[in-house]
Amino acid sequence: MTRELITSWTDYQAAVDQLLAQPANKLLIFDHDLAHLQLDTPAHHEALVQQLHHGARIRIVVRDASRLRAQHPRLMRLLATHTHQLAIHETPASLAHLRDSLLLRDDQDGLIRFEQALPRSKILLAESEELRPYLLRFDEIWLERGDAIHYDVSGL
Repeated sequence: MTRELITSWTDYQAAVDQLLAQPANKLLIFDHDLAHLQLDTPAHHEALVQQLHHGARIRIVVRDASRLRAQHPRLMRLLATHTHQLAIHETPASLAHLRDSLLLRDDQDGLIRFEQALPRSKILLAESEELRPYLLRFDEIWLERGDAIHYDVSGL
């Protein structure tokens, strides 16, 4: 069981790398626009592909999907090919005030960023009890989700 405070973007990225590299049955992500998670980098894309190939279910909720649509082509292609395992939604306007970010893995591990513009976070490894409120929070956000994001080919 590990709890660690993170105060730099470098350490935050290392924590993201660590969580994505471990096999999962379920990944839950809540973030402003996925910019700091860098899910479309080759390494993170490959980690997501491996998760999906091993049967993981991934649910992502973003507050602003414009960056996702414009700057995450790999993630959008995964959405097109793994619709049974990967779902992405944009929050309704009523949740625009939320400023935190969550990356939760298998009800055991999580990376919680307290403010979207800052790296200040905590990583929880094998901390199911401490992670429980964040899992409930994600579920509440998921139930309030707004528009589903779909892969589409523009201009056709």
